[in-house]
Amino acid sequence: MKQICVIGTGYVGLVNATCFAELGNMVVTVDIDERKIEALKNGEMPIFEPGLAEIVDRNVRAGRLSFTTSYEEGLRDAEFAFICVGTPEGDDGEAELKYVRAAAASIAAHMTKPLIIINKSTVPVGTGDIVANVVKNNLPQPIKFAVVSCPEFLREGAAVHDFMFPDRTVLGSVDEDRWAAEAVAQLYLPLRAPIVMTDLRTAEMIKYASNAFLATRLSFINEIANICERLGADVVEVAQGMGFDKRIGHHFLQPGLGYGGSCFPKDVKALTFMAAEAGAHPQLLNAVTDINKFQRKLAVNKLHDLLGDCSGKTIAILGLAFKENTDDIRESPSLDIARTLLSRGAAVRGYDPVAMQAASDAVPEITMCENAYDAVTGADAVLIGTPWNEFKQLDLERLHKLLKQPILVDGRNMYDPQRMKALGFKYRGVGRGYNGDD
Repeated sequence: MKQICVIGTGYVGLVNATCFAELGNMVVTVDIDERKIEALKNGEMPIFEPGLAEIVDRNVRAGRLSFTTSYEEGLRDAEFAFICVGTPEGDDGEAELKYVRAAAASIAAHMTKPLIIINKSTVPVGTGDIVANVVKNNLPQPIKFAVVSCPEFLREGAAVHDFMFPDRTVLGSVDEDRWAAEAVAQLYLPLRAPIVMTDLRTAEMIKYASNAFLATRLSFINEIANICERLGADVVEVAQGMGFDKRIGHHFLQPGLGYGGSCFPKDVKALTFMAAEAGAHPQLLNAVTDINKFQRKLAVNKLHDLLGDCSGKTIAILGLAFKENTDDIRESPSLDIARTLLSRGAAVRGYDPVAMQAASDAVPEITMCENAYDAVTGADAVLIGTPWNEFKQLDLERLHKLLKQPILVDGRNMYDPQRMKALGFKYRGVGRGYNGDD
């Protein structure tokens, strides 16, 4: 059993803190947001993540997990301090490090004994050195410490599973702090996954390279989807045929409205910025971002083509979160599309199983509805924006009757085009081989 302090109660911080407690460690989670800490103490989750609330409750009752706004309390017995704070996108696409710097300075001001500090946030290459300097410059008295990079690889909607069953754990340190990386490795040994030991900057780069590669796969298959529409091929079958090649695989070959969330958009831009600042020429990364933005425009164009004009029309959007199984709306394709439709004079209705409050706060002009059927009643068209499971089982005949016009743009390829045509829909998926005929 180890004593762990986790700084931050967002997706990364709360999941890591909870799962480390589940492994039998004593974990204190620190956040300067008094409202979030009070809510957590009352059993209220600041995020929707399947399975997380139950594990939080179990470990709080067991006395292994606690929450506080006090760095002093959080670090009192800590052997390890995980920095899990936000790194928002800056004006030029760079990752903003003000919260990381603030956390490092607060750790330095309140630590009273040797400590291993772990960067869990996604941070630019070289941040480990910055954190070490911030801590060193803010220590009131000399205390031994080390900085280790341990980037997170959690998927929203599957974060608990990803922590408990990781593909790998990446640890980076400078040579003289190798002992610290090895100590952190001991925390992850119960997970029985490969552990990659490397230097600080390489560990930081592994995270950016991983996310950029996955984003590239998504933009690639979306580019292929757009070509398929022009040439009359079906991208779903193309992706399936490609995926059987062991060199390619089936992962991240699902075309759609483009990627969103808190990671891929921000990380690709940050890596692009770092590359340009270093004198490299990140043409591929720029193309990945451009294609991703274009997918939203294509969805709006399909609605416009089918409706003749979006102005004065009512369009229902089913799914507002950036992906299923989360309430996260950051960089949500659905909300980008909604904003564009509203700017063109359309009325927009929305429904999402868990993200409607967040979506309403972000785009209050959207009329939120009780369920999918309420959203489409009397609408001129419907867009599938998020592939929630409940949308797979919609009564499509009922949907057809409720719509003013039977127009459905399937941004996630959830339905079979032939069946939709047989039901009388004017249906458009993504890359499903259309040549302009209804």
